[in-house]
Amino acid sequence: MTAPALRRGEGTVAGQEYLPCEPSQVFWGRLPCAADQATITVRPGTTVTVDTLSHEGILEDQGRDPRAFFGRYGVDAGQVLDEAVELAATGRHDPAADGPHVVSGPIGVVGARPGDLLAITVLETSRRVPYGVISNRHGRGALSGELPADAGPYCAFAGVREEDDGSAYGVLPLRPGGRDTVSFPLRPFLGIMGVAAAGPERPHSVPPGAYGGNLDINLLTVGSTLYLPVQVPGALAYVGDPHFAQGDGEVALTAMEASLRATLRFDVVPATDAAEVFGHLVGPVAETADFLVPTGLDADLDVAVQNCVRAALGLLEARYGMDRAQAYAYLSAATDFDISQVVDVVKGVHARIRKADFVR
Repeated sequence: MTAPALRRGEGTVAGQEYLPCEPSQVFWGRLPCAADQATITVRPGTTVTVDTLSHEGILEDQGRDPRAFFGRYGVDAGQVLDEAVELAATGRHDPAADGPHVVSGPIGVVGARPGDLLAITVLETSRRVPYGVISNRHGRGALSGELPADAGPYCAFAGVREEDDGSAYGVLPLRPGGRDTVSFPLRPFLGIMGVAAAGPERPHSVPPGAYGGNLDINLLTVGSTLYLPVQVPGALAYVGDPHFAQGDGEVALTAMEASLRATLRFDVVPATDAAEVFGHLVGPVAETADFLVPTGLDADLDVAVQNCVRAALGLLEARYGMDRAQAYAYLSAATDFDISQVVDVVKGVHARIRKADFVR
């Protein structure tokens, strides 16, 4: 494992603005709200490069000493990010009250108002470290009470293998410490993308909401856009929870969690335009080169599916003028409804509506 860490302030910064991960400025376990102030403020259309930090290795049940934690897996101290060490050394986190995630922002966007949509487009992602961690804790995950088998968290360390063609894979031993491995393609994305919640209380970082947050939608890779209903003036956008890879469902609680540098563009869709293109949105909707991706959220997975279907119907009615009953039939025949995650208290479902189906 010889790839160097992509350190704060070093390497390529593709954005017009740069937001490093400063332990004194990030949120740890909470999301911004209306009472917070922007760390930086940009005009619509501005690109911002953001350094994000994974929570793996800095948590209390991992010893809150990332150099020692990763050292157990053969990671040299020089491959551990300085801000991980700095943040872990602070007393800012209460595991009984706060979520685990490290959140960068908020980023104010000039002119964004409630009723508008904030569009966050992912332009570029770069791995900051050559490894990641997949962890499970008691009381969490799809098989809560069954796995992990032992007390305490279970942490699976995964390396990165780069191919000559530029592709990259996660590498996970079949057994802890074993030589035989399984590999899987890396598709980096930010699990948390959101706007500040209305009101004076900072939301817990785990459950997603109408403001976005911990959506864990693995389609939000480079080239995708997430549209979020603005809750407060200036939007106060934020990102975090970086992943190298994740399967739909994220069944073991986390996926391959690891720090990323992401370059994002922030745009504002005025309320009148938003209604014509997306209908009346009460939650996030994404778009990729191939798909429109409405979402549904609820603590009950059945209700989350229903909410996603309703969001998909409204989207088809607004964008294509499709009859609601016909749209319902189309969705049943042609659209996949995927489970984003089942481990974040509020469960998530997203649909993949093929845009090519509507090309005349």
